[in-house]
Amino acid sequence: QVQLVESGGGLVQAGGSLRLSCAASGRSSSGRTSSSWSMGWFRQAPGKEREFVAAISWSGGSIYYADSVKGRFTISRDNGKKTVYLQMNSLKPEDTAVYYCAADQGAFTTTRASMYDYWGQGTQVTVSS
Repeated sequence: QVQLVESGGGLVQAGGSLRLSCAASGRSSSGRTSSSWSMGWFRQAPGKEREFVAAISWSGGSIYYADSVKGRFTISRDNGKKTVYLQMNSLKPEDTAVYYCAADQGAFTTTRASMYDYWGQGTQVTVSS
């Protein structure tokens, strides 16, 4: 059973930084562990649909960002620690949302939420102006 646990959310002033972590455990239905999964971060603000933020392939060789966070957010992973990170700098009030970590056991890294197989419970990020 796969479990994804996010941490690191909180309240920060505009222009500040936060680092989110997502710890993965368990094996997927195909028997693979997190080191072979693509991982993504998504977010959902009140009254809005869930949106893609960033994704990283199992090796870290392919990385994708939403245009709204390019140059401010950095996704990375440590397969030895089974953890994915999202470093968020220059935060804006519009970054306020619940941030979710997700795992995709497919062959290709994707930005589409529907392609992700496992999800964490989310962590709240609030940016005050």
